[in-house]
Amino acid sequence: MRVAVFTGSHAGPESHARAAAEFATGLARAGVGIVYGGGKVGLMGVVADAALAAGGEVIGVMPQHLVDDEVAHTSLPRLEVVQTMHERKAVMADLADVFVALPGAAGTLEELFEAWTWGMLGLHAKPTALVDVDGFWQPLLGQLRRMVDDGYLDAARLDALGVVRDAGELLRFVEGYRHPARKWSAPSSS
Repeated sequence: MRVAVFTGSHAGPESHARAAAEFATGLARAGVGIVYGGGKVGLMGVVADAALAAGGEVIGVMPQHLVDDEVAHTSLPRLEVVQTMHERKAVMADLADVFVALPGAAGTLEELFEAWTWGMLGLHAKPTALVDVDGFWQPLLGQLRRMVDDGYLDAARLDALGVVRDAGELLRFVEGYRHPARKWSAPSSS
């Protein structure tokens, strides 16, 4: 199994870096590979370094323009260099069996929501989860509950979004995961 990890290119608080390292170490020790954005900076670098130190499989996927900017993690055993950000996300999605978001900024949110939405549309049936460090995702979860309350989001889809604290909880979530029915489906032809 491989987990696509979306997270920040900034380090954030020390507690976030510590949690990211523990999460990556936990996955590596469980024999779970990591696919991530390929950076050496911020929480991205923390995740890669921790997983590599624990003997885990780590695959980076990065567009050429970011490699040119010298933010690529040069110690990765495998770095897939692609041309665009769109291609990066598609390759990560193909390589991963699960999607998770650790704390991050706009890019992390964008990657999380795209992966989660692809699942809603039936483009994949892979689990998606938030690693909630220090309550980081609670404001977002409040907004998502508001979307359910106002009729924009089906409660079953929000319920299918995992909220975990560590690698062990993620693996238990994945083991029991049941993907909700597609958001849109063609009428049956009888």
